[in-house]
Amino acid sequence: MSLVLLDPELQDASAGEGGWMVVIYNNDHTDMQEVMHILMRATQCDEEEAYLEMWEAHTFGKAPVHFASKDVCDSAAAIIATIGVKAEVLKEWND
Repeated sequence: MSLVLLDPELQDASAGEGGWMVVIYNNDHTDMQEVMHILMRATQCDEEEAYLEMWEAHTFGKAPVHFASKDVCDSAAAIIATIGVKAEVLKEWND
């Protein structure tokens, strides 16, 4: 297992707060291991959760990967996008 660098901006983020989510989309060019590593870095999840989210995006075309405030989700999506994975920030619920 390789070293995962944690983003200091996200270390104090509480999952589930804020009503926003990050959704990632499958593509045909990003390595699955690379997706897992960026998910761990961007969302502070463990390897098992990163695998499940990567698998869901690969299998179903998209997957929600993080739930937090809009600012935290925007930061996570920006980190994920650095490897060429489309990451979108959406409202968790349609009010």
